Amino acid sequence: MTPHKTGTRQEWLAARLELLEAEKALTRRGDELAQRRQELPWVRIDKEYHFETDDGTASLADLFRGRSQLLIYHFMFGPDYTAGCPSCSAIADGFNGSAVHLANHDVTLSAVSRAPLAKLQAYKRRMGWTFPWASSFDGDFNYDFQASVTKEEWESGAAEYNFRAADFRLPQGGEENPFIAALTSSVGTDWSTYRSEGPGVSAFVLADGVVYHTYSAYERGIDGLWGMYQWLDRAPRGRNETGMWWRRHDEYKS
Repeated sequence: MTPHKTGTRQEWLAARLELLEAEKALTRRGDELAQRRQELPWVRIDKEYHFETDDGTASLADLFRGRSQLLIYHFMFGPDYTAGCPSCSAIADGFNGSAVHLANHDVTLSAVSRAPLAKLQAYKRRMGWTFPWASSFDGDFNYDFQASVTKEEWESGAAEYNFRAADFRLPQGGEENPFIAALTSSVGTDWSTYRSEGPGVSAFVLADGVVYHTYSAYERGIDGLWGMYQWLDRAPRGRNETGMWWRRHDEYKS
């Protein structure tokens, strides 16, 4: 006998119609938030950033690839990582299909990481990805957009992330936590090296030859990019999580 509440089709329909009204309200609220994102003031980018790409050295404007809008996913792959972050990898598994449609709607989707280009290219081949991925190795881009933490910020316990000061240092023995241990071992680093990178998304627009920063989000602000979670939120048992259950897609046993 299932421990979950059961009922008749009529009871299910009545409950579903009540839930539908709440879902519609959430959709309308989401539309309002999307409009507010688009109404944020644009901030001109005068600083010169340089990236290494499959096509050679590129500027931030070059990453637009001839389009007027650019979405950058800050992928956690530091110079000392042996592989990309498994959480970012789960998110990026959805990029290939979306990138094609976005490219035909005047939007370029690209990932950016601090690891050298050769590392990114090798990992990209392993994962079977085709979306653009640029290296910001030895540059300021990741730091300026709160996607990387400097040594000084780490030691001070006041790293800038999600528009506030954050202390990512663990308490004594924290690296022995199974979840933390799984994350760090998955990229071949210790915690401080792993969490010196952070996930996020930043949006830019190119207007009259000038690049503007329009939006950035971090932490739960990028929750919607995890395609698998959008499915799980509609599954009978929801996210139903215990620890780090996800893997890179080539690491599952089946």
